[in-house]
Amino acid sequence: MNNGHNIMTDSNAAVGPPVKQLDKTLNDLLLDPVSSFMGRASGRSMEGVGIFDGDLLLIDRKATVKHNDVIVATYNGLFVCKIADMINNQLCSANPDNPPIKLTEHDQYCVEGVVTSSIRLFRQPTELPQINTL
Repeated sequence: MNNGHNIMTDSNAAVGPPVKQLDKTLNDLLLDPVSSFMGRASGRSMEGVGIFDGDLLLIDRKATVKHNDVIVATYNGLFVCKIADMINNQLCSANPDNPPIKLTEHDQYCVEGVVTSSIRLFRQPTELPQINTL
């Protein structure tokens, strides 16, 4: 009986096979060692697609960018995370407070990769590079 008090337990709930029985590690499932890299999101412009400030982004360099993919790119010297609008040649935010960025011939722009996953971190590591969501 808990008498109205919360009681913390130190046991785990069974939710799948034991870790020792998994055929692949999370690294094997989520990352291609040749083409993948990770970065940390910074800013609020991508919250509409579920990417929040401090989230870990998994980025694949070999994936082909498609219309409306979430990408990481270098834009005029900054790493940015945006939605690729291939039809209008612009980078879009997932926050209505941030207008689209129309790419011109004067911009320095290079796609670094497609964001394949994001992970919400409850303890922030310090060694990951920041990727601005502007």
